[in-house]
Amino acid sequence: MDVVRITTSKEVEIIDITEKVREIVRKSGVEDGIVVVFTRHTTAGIIINENESGLISDLEKTLEKLIPKGAGYSHDRIDNNAHSHLRAIILGSSVVIPVENGRLALGTWQSVLFVELDGPRTREIYVKVCKC
Repeated sequence: MDVVRITTSKEVEIIDITEKVREIVRKSGVEDGIVVVFTRHTTAGIIINENESGLISDLEKTLEKLIPKGAGYSHDRIDNNAHSHLRAIILGSSVVIPVENGRLALGTWQSVLFVELDGPRTREIYVKVCKC
């Protein structure tokens, strides 16, 4: 398993990690299989979508609208970041991508995105390539 380390600079930040995942798949030598991209952090997410600035901004605004910070969540009594945990639940902590002919089988506009929800922090993303 490979680990990608990222240092984020904002509370909410969306980082394209597609090229890092592609490089790991390339180095693995797996021609046909899957790659699992996973974060163990409970205040971060992994998603697949288009890395377009307007869409990224829309996602950030939508998360804020759906799950606003400081809305009286019970978990806030511990460390005041319940909104980050709830947003991570909605986004999910992993994605699985087919590998075909040694390449990620992503659509034309698809990117693998790491979503920081409680930064800035140093984060780890686990990438496992499996032959099948």
